[in-house]
Amino acid sequence: MIPTLHTERLILRALRPADFDAFAAFYAGPRSHLVGGPLTRELAWRMLAMEAGHWHLKGFGRWIVEHRATGTPVGLVGLFEPEGWPEPELGWDLFDGHEGHGYATEAAEAARAHAYDSLGWSTVVSLIKPANASSARVAARLGCTRDGDFTHERHGPMQIWRHPAPDADGGIEAYA
Repeated sequence: MIPTLHTERLILRALRPADFDAFAAFYAGPRSHLVGGPLTRELAWRMLAMEAGHWHLKGFGRWIVEHRATGTPVGLVGLFEPEGWPEPELGWDLFDGHEGHGYATEAAEAARAHAYDSLGWSTVVSLIKPANASSARVAARLGCTRDGDFTHERHGPMQIWRHPAPDADGGIEAYA
């Protein structure tokens, strides 16, 4: 069962077939080059299926982020650890037109709280391509610190940003 998380402005929920058009549009666009794109619709479908299957195989994954007031999907945020990753990751991809509103930070805080509170994780990283300055700013807002580099066989060089441990600010409750 995929949990649903709620924040002040957002709902983090399971992927639905109706999310595919927004997902495919993002992965067809130029901003997706920072996260594995651009992709054709057929390859975007495979990516969507991989995201859904990750939940089944790992027991955690990434959620569609939906704006509470409008019901619009604004991105994909959550926990990710496919083969070839150095350790579990917290990642965020905002769909075009939804960046700059704090959605990535808000959703990532909820996902990180889930990782620490519900899954019992003691650490998590975010892997960010060096050219992705906006994601690096989100990582910094989340209290992450640079913790080395990683080179992926397909995605190339990535920066490792380590999230604060659950007890860094007085306990797990600090992330709720």
